[in-house]
Amino acid sequence: MASAGVSFLLEKVDGLLKHYIDLIGNAEDELRGLKSDLDTLKSFLVDAAGKPNKGEHFRRAERKMREVIYQVEDTLDRCLTEAAASAAKTKKNPIRRLAPPSYSLAKEVKSLRESKVKEIIQIAYGLGIGGGSGSTGEDSGTTVKENRTIRQDKVIGLKDEEDTIIGYLTDEKTELDVTSIIGMPGLGKTTLAWKIFESDKIKHEFRIRIWVNISQKFNRRDFFVDILKKFTHSRKFSGLNDHDLEQKVRKRLTNDKFLIVLDDVWSVDHWDAIKNVFPMKNGAGKVMITSREKDVGTRASVRGGHPLRFLTRDESWQLLQQEVFNGVGGCPEYLEIVGKRIAHDCDGLPLTIVVIGGILKSQYTSRRSTGVVRKEWIKVSENVSSYLEGEKVSSVVALSYERLPDGLKECFVYMGVFPEDHEISSWTLTRLWIAEGFVVRHREGQTLEESADEKLNALVDRNLLMIGETNPTGQIKTCRVHDLIRTFCTTKALEQSLFQEVKKSSNGVFEPPVTAMEDYHRLCFHSDDLSGFFSKKLKGPRVRSFLRFSSEPVNLQKEHVSTISDAFGLLRVLDSVSIRFHQFPPKLDKLIHLRYITLYVRDLKVVPESVSQLWNLQSFVLDTNSTCITMKANIWRLIHLRHLKTKAAIKLDKDWGDVASENLQTLGTLSHHSCTDNVSRNTSKIKKLGIRGDLQDLFHTDFLAKLHHLEKLKLVNDTYNGSSSNNIDDDDDDDGDDDDDKLINNIRLIPRSNCFPGKMKSLSLTKTFLSWSDVSTILSKIDTLEVLKLKENACAGKTWEATAGNKGFCSLHFLLIADVELVDWTASSDQFPSLTCLSIKNCKELRQIPLELAEKLENLEIDNLCRSATDSALKIKKLKEEEEQQKKKIGQHEQQVRRRAEFQLSIGLVCDAYGPVHVDEATSQSGAGN
Repeated sequence: MASAGVSFLLEKVDGLLKHYIDLIGNAEDELRGLKSDLDTLKSFLVDAAGKPNKGEHFRRAERKMREVIYQVEDTLDRCLTEAAASAAKTKKNPIRRLAPPSYSLAKEVKSLRESKVKEIIQIAYGLGIGGGSGSTGEDSGTTVKENRTIRQDKVIGLKDEEDTIIGYLTDEKTELDVTSIIGMPGLGKTTLAWKIFESDKIKHEFRIRIWVNISQKFNRRDFFVDILKKFTHSRKFSGLNDHDLEQKVRKRLTNDKFLIVLDDVWSVDHWDAIKNVFPMKNGAGKVMITSREKDVGTRASVRGGHPLRFLTRDESWQLLQQEVFNGVGGCPEYLEIVGKRIAHDCDGLPLTIVVIGGILKSQYTSRRSTGVVRKEWIKVSENVSSYLEGEKVSSVVALSYERLPDGLKECFVYMGVFPEDHEISSWTLTRLWIAEGFVVRHREGQTLEESADEKLNALVDRNLLMIGETNPTGQIKTCRVHDLIRTFCTTKALEQSLFQEVKKSSNGVFEPPVTAMEDYHRLCFHSDDLSGFFSKKLKGPRVRSFLRFSSEPVNLQKEHVSTISDAFGLLRVLDSVSIRFHQFPPKLDKLIHLRYITLYVRDLKVVPESVSQLWNLQSFVLDTNSTCITMKANIWRLIHLRHLKTKAAIKLDKDWGDVASENLQTLGTLSHHSCTDNVSRNTSKIKKLGIRGDLQDLFHTDFLAKLHHLEKLKLVNDTYNGSSSNNIDDDDDDDGDDDDDKLINNIRLIPRSNCFPGKMKSLSLTKTFLSWSDVSTILSKIDTLEVLKLKENACAGKTWEATAGNKGFCSLHFLLIADVELVDWTASSDQFPSLTCLSIKNCKELRQIPLELAEKLENLEIDNLCRSATDSALKIKKLKEEEEQQKKKIGQHEQQVRRRAEFQLSIGLVCDAYGPVHVDEATSQSGAGN
């Protein structure tokens, strides 16, 4: 793991020598010497990565290397900070001023090289890990991709358990009934409960189904709010006390038939704290609990807890085969005996099988001979039993961790910075990895983001991360970490000094104490008492990251607005989107080493010019209630900036010079005022762009056409820029514009035929009022377009004829149509030859979904459509079922049938003359689908 730190430090030294030669003064020779030392050390670590069984001596040496790397990096950055501060006093550009003569960077670097760096190189020599070419281990192999979206549905066996529990849930009772699934960690309680929760029988039985995650850090108020959110779109609960919230929930549940799942209840106290919210006299109500504690089941359910059994030997082998060979064929004969032995030694524990399966799959899909793969499997079979003794699951996680490539280990352990049950944005996670220095390019032409995405997918493939949501193209949108794996990560992080959690004990004391903060490199703050923490005399000269992830924001008091800048002078990563700043932090520009910032400033109007001094900045994410921001900071001077994200419209200075940004990939959201030739020249390599404002003139210029690398474009046409969403990391969220916005520009836009760049993959339009014929004739010319979202009056007109005669959307996989006045839609299959996912929402006048689209369709989602349109969706489902039956009749190979994605139909509300109704009511009245 020290190799990532060495690579990061090498990148820093290279950057100083390349871009900031004036700043480093007379230290150029010493820095070149340091670079040579680091290259030598890196070659040792690359060699060591390919050698097995490195042992405790190597781990001690690695810890020593990591500490020296931290020390060298801190020294370099302290010198640069002093140089920048000195230059700022003279009111000159700090990144082009000589370091003050009294401070010798050369002397500091020389001292470190002689006293520290050469010592660890000698340690590496002593361990005998240098001088050989070595193999880089798993990194040299290739991984066969699989469809990860079905991982939560992988339940092998346990059919008897499923039937029993469904029987409990559907059994008629005169009082509320509670079913508790009890078992050890990793036994599959949550997985089985989810399968039952999502089963057709339960969906049909319960109109109201609510899933609530209960973490160790249980919060009664959060529990009530989570349930209320399922019944209302309102989020205004701050004025209600716990008793009021409890009564609101109870009132909602008193007369309805419902199923509520409480996943992972940790103690009897947690159940006692919430049990009174459930109306006991409502016999139609059901509660299903999963827990590790037998006492929870005994206390909550009159029948006691239902102990979940282990998998049988056959079920274990079936699950292992599915984990290893799904998507790559069946188990070859030469691995069958050893594979069955491994499955048997997993003792019927699903989590053990899943994690071991990830290891075996990595070995099986690598480019190695069958003999080598079999030997590796035999090694696993010889060690499984010892890892399953005592702390079984943590031992298996440790086994999986040791099998990770060195470049992936820190990324994995870093997952512990997120709170329990936190839904992690993959965009946030990968950009944090990059900013922390965990990501390097593995091949020429690869971007850091592509490398980070590969690491994310690698952790999912090894079953160390769970997928939450995916975007329309199947990429991971959010992910989660299981509590057990998170515990392993936090323990390993303490051992390696990777990060430190800051919590507040029940006694009101911060743990660890505030006085110890100066010893840590990364702080993740898991407490609501931010003011109490900041009121202490904070001093963190070595702190590089300050992170606070929480669904509950905290307001930062005015006296603490500069505390972070004052306390953590070498800060590199600041994720504070859950901290509400009342103004832009006035001393933020002092943190010149910042690479990643997320900020929430309620009424932000201006980003100050001083931000231009943050010359290391890579990712800048701004959340605000403001609709427009003036960017006084010259972003063209931020040569490392890769992503600037906000949903407020950004106005750029027209007088900034032409300094083409080589690294900028994301710019969202740009004001229409800034769509100028100067901006297009400076963003020629942009990949993701949002534009908001009055777009009448945009379609008559070549601004967009000049952005030859643009892949994703989001256009919102209005003269009053609506409020920004709080979730700024989610590229695919619908915009939360106010319904009472009366200033919408409803003039129909007429785009030129060549106004869009030719390589776009995703296009989202809102309030553009295009004609449907423009969609067919102009947008269809974008041959690379895979995702098209037409939202809130994106198109005007009641008829869309997408039939033969037009070019057709040859690459389009996903189409969203929402909040438009479309009535009649006709389409031929050749117009949408690749369409697999179709989503239609709030199109109440649409009469019918074209049946011709059924051929390639795999997923159809509708909500708030009229009854006839809903009936046509049901007809498409029937056509797909008949198609599958016909294929089976003509003898199509069973495995080929299984490889095809099963057609999924999701129906929300159905709109009729009497208002929206549930799909069950609509279909029973109309007889559709019978």
